[in-house]
Amino acid sequence: MASLAEVELFTASAHISLADRWDHFLARWGVKRSQHRVQPGLYRLGDPDPRSSVFVTANYTLSFDALRGALRGVDAYILVLDTHGINVWCAAAKGTFSTRELVERIESTHLREVVRSRVLILPQLGAAGVSAHEVKRSSHFKVEYGPVRAADLPEYLKTHQASAEMRRVRFDLWDRLVLIPVEAVHAFLPMLAAAILLWFLVGPLASLASLAAVLAGVALFPILLPWLPTRNFSTQGLILGGIISLPFALVNLLGSTASTGWLRAGWSLFYLAIIPPVTGYLALNFTGSTPQTSKSGVQREMSRYLPVLIGLFGFGILLLVILKVAGILS
Repeated sequence: MASLAEVELFTASAHISLADRWDHFLARWGVKRSQHRVQPGLYRLGDPDPRSSVFVTANYTLSFDALRGALRGVDAYILVLDTHGINVWCAAAKGTFSTRELVERIESTHLREVVRSRVLILPQLGAAGVSAHEVKRSSHFKVEYGPVRAADLPEYLKTHQASAEMRRVRFDLWDRLVLIPVEAVHAFLPMLAAAILLWFLVGPLASLASLAAVLAGVALFPILLPWLPTRNFSTQGLILGGIISLPFALVNLLGSTASTGWLRAGWSLFYLAIIPPVTGYLALNFTGSTPQTSKSGVQREMSRYLPVLIGLFGFGILLLVILKVAGILS
């Protein structure tokens, strides 16, 4: 058994500095994504004693900073799990914010020698990865699930009872907007390459269509999510992409300089075929960023709709080849 003097304790502050906020900005934009993490272990916040509460979080800087920032004026310990720099909710689904990691972190930090309390306060969104009764059996620590949002912790700590509002998982406009930058950064280079290629192969209208398809998937989709019909992200994206494709199809059909009507109709069909699957695929990516989906639901949706997206996109590419050959021969 380690003595208290031998226990390695890190120090945390509730103050969120400008450097921290800059780190948050970079993380939101996907810059050096794997580097936004803190050292796993046990942290001292304020001046805690053996009776102080122990909070558990992920070693993703945004998760860690949200917790310590919400605990301003609270003397506590923070047990940081090694989630490989992934937030609590995603890490719980991936198996890194887990029962095993929690139990092993309790052992490695000698938490029993630091605190008398045998209660750990976990974020509610981590419940999917942690079995409370297994933690109790293995470590003799009781798991207590706090509110969904760290900002509600000061109120929660008054009674250790979460209200219905604290338990409610929200995904409002701001929650959706903050997802856009990182998705846009990931899509930027493929979008640029597609726009340049289509400019030379087809023309400026096709280049603009590729930009519209991608921007609809990464920016317009999360904004309009609550108002799009159907429950599956891929079909919602297909519907949105279909709407986006209509102006391009109509412009080509009514204003194209193609010599024959069937070529104009073919190029209009090309836009109707190529834009929706691109937007639908990018919309499907958001299943990993929202609390509205489950792991099993995402797997079902991918197996059901990915073949549709691929097939529709493949048809669009085939149509492009046919129309280019027909245009040369006409």
